[in-house]
Amino acid sequence: MLIRYELIIYWSEADDTFIVEVPELPGCKSDGQTYQEAVANAEVIIQEWIDTAKELGRAVPEPEGRLLSA
Repeated sequence: MLIRYELIIYWSEADDTFIVEVPELPGCKSDGQTYQEAVANAEVIIQEWIDTAKELGRAVPEPEGRLLSA
């Protein structure tokens, strides 16, 4: 899957893991013990978020990327 959504990736000391947030998809987050695992998990979660939104008849935002570019 080609990810076009912005990912925010950071290390969480409290959780002892990498966290990935997808700001354009509300509530879409993943984690992983390594950076690569966290991103791979994000790819799965993004697709599940999109599939669920479509099943529920909800709009899927188009990826805009660089949220802070304005």
